[in-house]
Amino acid sequence: MNQAAASNPWYREPGPWLLMAGPLIVVVASFITLWLAIRSNDGLVSEDYYKKGLAINQTLARSERAQALGIAAGMRFSEAGITVRLTARAPFFVPPGSLSVTLSHPTRAGLDQTLELQRKGEYYQGDLKLPSVGHWVVLLKDGEQTWRLMGNVVLPAAGETILGGELAGQQSQ
Repeated sequence: MNQAAASNPWYREPGPWLLMAGPLIVVVASFITLWLAIRSNDGLVSEDYYKKGLAINQTLARSERAQALGIAAGMRFSEAGITVRLTARAPFFVPPGSLSVTLSHPTRAGLDQTLELQRKGEYYQGDLKLPSVGHWVVLLKDGEQTWRLMGNVVLPAAGETILGGELAGQQSQ
């Protein structure tokens, strides 16, 4: 009986196949990973990343300018649109005629929205297709792009969402 077992060729024994199964699975998995890497879209990678990297100093300067002026914005989101109340601590601050608002989803760029808000009295208003529920990044800037405010909002938001410092004449909610 031992002589019959010893006379079997190697490929009829389970041991060598078990030893080869691990590396074979890794090779197959690496080809699948390579195929996925080639076929998938790198949606979060920007094609002009170098230019965006060079522009970061300008972006930081606009944020610092808003902080130096003490600009704050109270934003209300509703089915009818968006309303923004803008204040500043600096006495020489002149409110712009329009504001640009960008709502960005942190991971799904296809849901991002940008719109211009027109000044109506002491508020800025615009029609906004209310985005889906969840976490959103809000970017608010003036038309001349001299300052900008950036913050987060979780929708649906109850009451006023504040970007920047404290609003002058802030009402408790």
